[in-house]
Formats: sequence, C-alpha cells, structure tokens
Amino acid sequence: MKRFAVLLVSASAAAAGCTAGPSTPDVRGIAGLPIFEGRVAVMDGRTLWYPRFAQKVRLTDLDTCKLPQWALDPEWENRKHTKSPAPVPCGPLARAWLKRLVGGSSVRCVTAAYDVGNLATAYCSVAGRDLGAEMLQAGWARVNTPRPSRAGYLTAQRHAMAARYGMWKTYVLDMEEWRRKARDKTLRRKPIADFNLLAEREKEISPPFRDARRRPVRRDR
Repeated sequence: MKRFAVLLVSASAAAAGCTAGPSTPDVRGIAGLPIFEGRVAVMDGRTLWYPRFAQKVRLTDLDTCKLPQWALDPEWENRKHTKSPAPVPCGPLARAWLKRLVGGSSVRCVTAAYDVGNLATAYCSVAGRDLGAEMLQAGWARVNTPRPSRAGYLTAQRHAMAARYGMWKTYVLDMEEWRRKARDKTLRRKPIADFNLLAEREKEISPPFRDARRRPVRRDR
C-alpha cells in the first residue's frame, strides 16, 4: 500500500511538472521541423509568440518596420497649415494590422528554419489564410529576399505598391538600413530622427524623398 501511494505521488508530481513548463509540438513539417499551432501574442508586424511552447516565430521572407520606426506622409506638401511632414508610426501600424488578421484565432505556423537565436522562421496561417501574403497585400510588409519561397508573395507586394497601400503611401527607409543606423531603438524615438535618416539614406523602398535632401539635417537622433 505504501509503495502504491509513493508511485501515485510521483506520477502526480511528474504531471504537474509537465504542465508547468512549455510543451513541444508533436506534429512535424518541412524537413522534420515542428508545426506550431495555438493562440499567439503579436510582438510586431512579422513576429509571433506562442506562450504554450515558449517559442518566438517570425514570418518567413518578410520584413516590416520596427516598432520605434517612423515613416513620413508624402502629402504634407499639400497642407499649407504645416511646414513639416506628418509622422506615420509604421511599426505600430504593421503590428496592429497583423493583430487584426490574427484576432483571437488559433495560428498554425509551419517552421521553415531556425536562426542562431532559436527564433523559428515559418509560414503561418489563420483558417487557411497565409499571414505573410495578407501582410504584403495590405502593404504593411515587404519581401526581404529576391526569390521568396511562396510564388504569390512578389505579386502581392507589386499590387500593394501600385495601389499605395500601407507603408507604400509613405516615405519609409529600408528596414535593414534603419536597423544598422538608428541609434535610439526605444519606443521613445522621435519622428525627426527618421526624417534625418531618410535625408541621408543609401537606398529606399519608398518614392524618392527629394524634399528631405534640400532641408537642413538636425543632429539629434
């Protein structure tokens, strides 16, 4: 009887330990890599967090504005009441759009690879809708590789660019250049800092920011 009681206590403790920590997906997909499925938190415009698995997942082949990054409204020239371009919080808007797509639904992410920081890059969907394609169609993400694995990604991006959807209707700096040059990457970052970076840009993913080149650059970024 004592032996049975000990076994029962041990089994209960093991079960408690299993529920306390993150679980591991049983389903495998590309090259045997895991498929994550469940509720997520949206961290930014391309990154999800699975609390159940304690796993961060990034949408494959996409880039979006970082949360502190600002874009600028190109229509400011037509507004006589202002002498400076209106800032557009492109990072928070990208996250908001991804949150809108996810809602409270379960998200399925098929892992394509892992980076050195154990961050999974994956193709993610909600009710069969590819989140990467949806973000590209809305104009709040861009393709970050010349040859994305999904054939429709470049088509979706070209459509959004032609229609000036999302960030494509703003002046916005290339995200890789922004990450390399921005000194202040906190949420306290001011729009003037990105105005200055646009003026000094090496390349762009937006329409030419010609007016910034003719304006003095302030050194407060």
